[in-house]
Amino acid sequence: MLDNGGVNDAANQTAESVPGLPSTAPAREPRHGAASRLYPRVTSFRSRRGALTPKQQLSWDRTWPVIGRDVADEPLDATAWFGREAPLVVEIGCGTGTATALMAQAEPELNLIGIEVYRPGLAQLVQRVEHERIPNIRLLRGDAVDVLENMIAPASLTGVRVFFPDPWPKARHHKRRLLQPATLALIADRLIQGGTLHVATDHAEYAEQIAEVGAGEPRLTGLNDATGGDSARLAETALIGVERPVTKFESKAHRAGSAITELVWGKIGS
Repeated sequence: MLDNGGVNDAANQTAESVPGLPSTAPAREPRHGAASRLYPRVTSFRSRRGALTPKQQLSWDRTWPVIGRDVADEPLDATAWFGREAPLVVEIGCGTGTATALMAQAEPELNLIGIEVYRPGLAQLVQRVEHERIPNIRLLRGDAVDVLENMIAPASLTGVRVFFPDPWPKARHHKRRLLQPATLALIADRLIQGGTLHVATDHAEYAEQIAEVGAGEPRLTGLNDATGGDSARLAETALIGVERPVTKFESKAHRAGSAITELVWGKIGS
């Protein structure tokens, strides 16, 4: 795995904007109708709210209108948004964006869209994109299933990343888990032929469930040992990089003795 080099999740030092992107008016928080869409009644994520720091708010006002959008019904034109045509990767639940930023910098040939609901987490990533001038990141705020259903075209994604989805450990909450058969089928539909799904979790029971669900999706085939494939050939068979930075969250899991399970599939057929 890539080392994050002790990089802080928040980048608070800058007032520079993303190069080559136009300046726009400050973004405003969505009102009643949009807010209810951001926080639907039953979700696979925990709804958390929090205020931005003054520096985060300034960065958000400058940069979010350029690199960020809220979930909507309009199909996404990624080529126009990024200003170039390139393989498209979606990261579901990008959090504060440590892995997102480092993987985008390691793969400048890819266009990367991070999906997240938690605004303060997005704000930290927005600051980092602005400070480090990362040109190949865009952000969508909302429910990932909503995004996949309404904004992403079939057979348009080269990769999907889902790192440490909420395990909802109580049995009565398992229905809230993101990686259910219907979601895997939706992801498979949005991947191009040969496209890669990369999942990581530190929850052993959830890892078993995810592996079972993935094995039951006929359009996905395992690429690493955990999914019945060959990890020794993973670099050859995956269309996107599968080396993840070690984030603060993952470091805590290691210290707690939790094993990290990586599950990687490729899409077969059309």
